[in-house]
Amino acid sequence: MNQKYGWLLAGIVLINFGLINHAQAAQNSASTIAPQTQMSAVLRQQIIQAITDLADAPRKEWAVEISHYENEEGDITSSIERYTPNQEAAKQWSLIRINDKTPTDKQLKKFAKQKQEQAAKKAKGNSYSIDFKSLIKQDSLHLLNNNDSYTLVGFNVLMEDLGDDAEGKLDGTLSFNKQNNFIEEITIVNNAKFSPLFSASISDFALIFNFIKLNEVVLPQQINMQMKGSFAFFTEIDEVSTTTYSSYQQIGYD
Repeated sequence: MNQKYGWLLAGIVLINFGLINHAQAAQNSASTIAPQTQMSAVLRQQIIQAITDLADAPRKEWAVEISHYENEEGDITSSIERYTPNQEAAKQWSLIRINDKTPTDKQLKKFAKQKQEQAAKKAKGNSYSIDFKSLIKQDSLHLLNNNDSYTLVGFNVLMEDLGDDAEGKLDGTLSFNKQNNFIEEITIVNNAKFSPLFSASISDFALIFNFIKLNEVVLPQQINMQMKGSFAFFTEIDEVSTTTYSSYQQIGYD
């Protein structure tokens, strides 16, 4: 897939694999529930444990189908991939569809090469992946809303891949599902323009992670991103992307 802004997208779509908006629903209920800012010690510990459960989930034990969709200034690309746990890295990934077509031999070889390069970078500690324990500044957790089904919590965001200028310009919220005891959604939006690198300016940024819980393991369900801005002063950035995870099977390997 042609990623003009790979410097940013790579760090977003990877969650360390080898729309009913409940957060919004909780926010909407604020009219009937008084705003709260103080969190009890018990609730804070519960949220911190949920962050740990999310970050440390054994996702490599699960086979999954991953669908990517991107629209970059009208240039639309898509793909469907399959990840299957296997000790041999070359057998973990397969490309099923690309731009709604069966991939050619050339595209399959390119895909395999890209995955090999990603694996090599990861082995050297140079890969991009989301670490939720770092992304969510736990000392900044504060209660936004609470009802019988969900707890809405705000937090400060740390995304180093977006550059130093983004610090303090991103607001995060998470929606905690009380019945099933897991974080169901994380939303990150900007509160001011920021520059992730020289000559790039992001005016609008929204990133939404949705999760599901299967066999007591929290797994990604969908990632949505919208981003607008400019690059080199004259080039428009208008990016929409969706990554969907489906058809999970718990397999694992020794």
